[in-house]
Amino acid sequence: MATLSLRHVAHAFGSTGVLEDVSLEVADGEFLVLLGPSGCGKSTLLRIVAGLVSQSAGEVWIDGVRADELEPKERQVALVFQNYALYPHMTVRANLAFPLKMAGLAKGALDERVERAAEVLGLTELLARKPAALSGGQMQRVALGRALVREPKLFLFDEPLSNLDAKLRAQMRLEIARLVRELGTTALYVTHDQAEAMTLATRLAVLRAGKIEQLAPPLEVYQRPATSFVASFVGHPPMNLVRLAARAGRVTLGGRELFAPLASGEIVLGIRPQDVVAGGPTALPVRRVERLGGETHVHLALGEQTLVAAWPGDASVPDSGALAVELPLGALHWFDAESGARLA
Repeated sequence: MATLSLRHVAHAFGSTGVLEDVSLEVADGEFLVLLGPSGCGKSTLLRIVAGLVSQSAGEVWIDGVRADELEPKERQVALVFQNYALYPHMTVRANLAFPLKMAGLAKGALDERVERAAEVLGLTELLARKPAALSGGQMQRVALGRALVREPKLFLFDEPLSNLDAKLRAQMRLEIARLVRELGTTALYVTHDQAEAMTLATRLAVLRAGKIEQLAPPLEVYQRPATSFVASFVGHPPMNLVRLAARAGRVTLGGRELFAPLASGEIVLGIRPQDVVAGGPTALPVRRVERLGGETHVHLALGEQTLVAAWPGDASVPDSGALAVELPLGALHWFDAESGARLA
């Protein structure tokens, strides 16, 4: 186990900035997830920790040691890639043993680690097979095992489940959560999938354009997003974000007047689709109804903007006309229209 400290890390590819002044502390045994859209810098940050990319500025410390002065093999980290990166001509046993052979581990200790990893990951009966004879989930377990046998201080995961179908992703999420929890190893996990992020993380770092927009436990990120970007990125369906004009500390929404934390000017009101209540003082035209089985999404017209309500799948909703809804005051979020920052 180990701690990880990133101090004012920045990076650019030529004139294109990728990371800007990123600082965070990962505690011993913590599972921290980097979540964000493609191109936000999360994979670059992971590769900087692994030593595969040299940052333009800042420092990386692993377990109290300045790691950016060390070669990748000296950092005692194990990286699990999006592609399995297995050797096709080798058996599962040989794939698991390969990093230990390269490290010069004695055969007895090598065999013991391989057998232990195979048992933990349910690979014992597959040790004689080659990758072509494995399913996607089995290949990903082998990739995990190859990291596990190294007994690293720090696990690094770079979108390891992206190549799996939805069912296998759900199964492997459970496998990874169980493995990291049982080992107590510190983990840094990169994904753009919010379901992975919410279920795996002890803390969640949401990145946008090379900066951390919020760093907090997953439930706090969901319930109190620090910015309108975080609010729209975390949660399904995304949070409704409605631009309104404040006058004398009030806004008008669907004919209803609400107090706003801004005297005058543009402000953004946010509400989760799940928090929109059927029945109430605000009648809005129905634009579209999506019946998804377990849930029904109702798209309501709010002037030129759209308000989405997420209700139970058996909800009786007309395909046209108007619906009366309530926006509970306790479920409202307010954001600055220009900066996106959360307002008290």
